[in-house]
Amino acid sequence: MQFTLATLAATLGLTLKGEDKPFTGLNTLDEATETEVTFLANPKYAPLLQTTRAIAVIVSEEHAEGIETALISQNPYIDFARAAGLFVRPPDFFVGISDKAFIHPTATLGAGVTVFPFCYVGANTEIGDGAILYPGVFIGESCKIGKQCTLYPHAVVLGRAQLGEHCVLHSGAVIGTEGFGFVRFGGSVMQVPQIGTVRFAERVEVGANSCVDRATLTATTLGNDTKVDNLVQLGHNVTVGEQCFIVSQVGVAGSTKVGNRVTLAGQVGVAGHITIGDDVVIGPQSGVPKDVPAGITGSGTPFMEGPTYMRHTVLQPKLPDLFKRVQQLEKELAALKKLLPQD
Repeated sequence: MQFTLATLAATLGLTLKGEDKPFTGLNTLDEATETEVTFLANPKYAPLLQTTRAIAVIVSEEHAEGIETALISQNPYIDFARAAGLFVRPPDFFVGISDKAFIHPTATLGAGVTVFPFCYVGANTEIGDGAILYPGVFIGESCKIGKQCTLYPHAVVLGRAQLGEHCVLHSGAVIGTEGFGFVRFGGSVMQVPQIGTVRFAERVEVGANSCVDRATLTATTLGNDTKVDNLVQLGHNVTVGEQCFIVSQVGVAGSTKVGNRVTLAGQVGVAGHITIGDDVVIGPQSGVPKDVPAGITGSGTPFMEGPTYMRHTVLQPKLPDLFKRVQQLEKELAALKKLLPQD
């Protein structure tokens, strides 16, 4: 596949500085060849502009000076992503329904659905137009899979779960697993039946080997455009708003409410029955034991707002020395007390 820089500039609405040339693809600043386009999104990598071999750089105007051939952009990372979309190659596979798949007679499949071998589609389940089910996908009874959804190998949908249009489940994702509901009772452990479901809005994406539990009652829900990374656990009755980013190894306990545009970075742990407001950003390996108001950015265990967390981080290495100083002061204070007159 070959484009020219002028064609790319016109397609993305960028300004081409320098000579128009053909190029063959995209690559990073340090690995791009003389036939590839690169980009600068993070200023810390600006020194690589002097050594990159790329034919052109997608770059903001402030960094374009001194670059022989540049595609000037107001948001280089977004425009790089748009450029990458031009190089996406559709996978080569058959279209249609494999005779090696099991589809229950009461299930309904829309137009243009592709079902690979060894898939299972349960009773009364609906598969929307253009959906793709890769090998080993299991969909239980009374589920609804929206139009143009893609379920990669060994994704599982259970418990009457519903996926909106254009959702993606990566390999090993399990949607609608039984919620973790147990109670100690009478010297034993009793299970609380989980009779709810899971509902995804549109364009929700769940990464490999992530789990979203079905609700005890009602539904566990994820809003439009929310993206869940690999190895994430969302407990029963959790509600997640729109455009949230939930990064790898996050765990959210049951009945917690997560607002819109929230980012939970890697290995964040969130307690149950709390509320996280809109536009919150929680840094990696944080523990969140209580409600977080909207608009807060922070980190730590327990979770602290950014300025408090930074002070805590700076002071923490000094604690051993501070402890020794306090011990010394206590000894000196005890010695001074001995010198005072005794009543």
